[in-house]
Amino acid sequence: MPDPHHPTTDGPDPEPFPAPDSGPDPNPHPEPAPDPHPNSDSGLGPGVVPDADRPGAAGARAAAPGAPGTPCGAPAEPPPPGAPHGARAAGEPAPLPPFLGRPRAGTRWRVLAVVAAGGALGASARYGAGLLWPTEPDAFPWTTLGVNVVGCALIGVFLVVLQEAWQAPPLVRPFVATGVLGGFTTFSTYAVDVERLVHDGEVATALGYLALTPLAALTAVWGAAAGTDRLLAGRRVAA
Repeated sequence: MPDPHHPTTDGPDPEPFPAPDSGPDPNPHPEPAPDPHPNSDSGLGPGVVPDADRPGAAGARAAAPGAPGTPCGAPAEPPPPGAPHGARAAGEPAPLPPFLGRPRAGTRWRVLAVVAAGGALGASARYGAGLLWPTEPDAFPWTTLGVNVVGCALIGVFLVVLQEAWQAPPLVRPFVATGVLGGFTTFSTYAVDVERLVHDGEVATALGYLALTPLAALTAVWGAAAGTDRLLAGRRVAA
């Protein structure tokens, strides 16, 4: 009787997996896939789509720099006659305004000298205004507020005139704008006035003066610059 725990090995073992086919490959060299662009002569190889055959290629070439009709390096068209001040051809960088230019190395000491001279004049004018219209210790500092507003308005007028209508010598701008008007206007006295009002218990007056000064000064410089620009534009049109 056969032992169920030790099966007999007389017969062949059953194959758990089918044996692989070891016969010869009927097609050892398969045919390559057909080329979707058999007539392409771009030299890019089979299956590579030339740029000219891709969708939207014509529009991309028209918008690309250097495309036919817009050769690379072609000069830009000048602005039309009668164009407003500051107009420039497409692609040309905006010119630096004359009052923003940096002084050359050889003129820095002269610029420093004229700024110092102008600052002395402006500070003296502000001090004279304080003597003519003195402010009481507990009063609103109207004199300092008026000096700052008038100085900012003059800066707006002067810089627009310098840019739009007057080819001034190089040292005029630092002398007038930075020296005279920069010394005439004051931030230090404004801060001292605020501190004095707070120290005297006039907190509401100090806060009002603290907010009113920058608002009035910015409004003055913007309004003066815009009004001067309109005035000069009207004169150019009339001429």
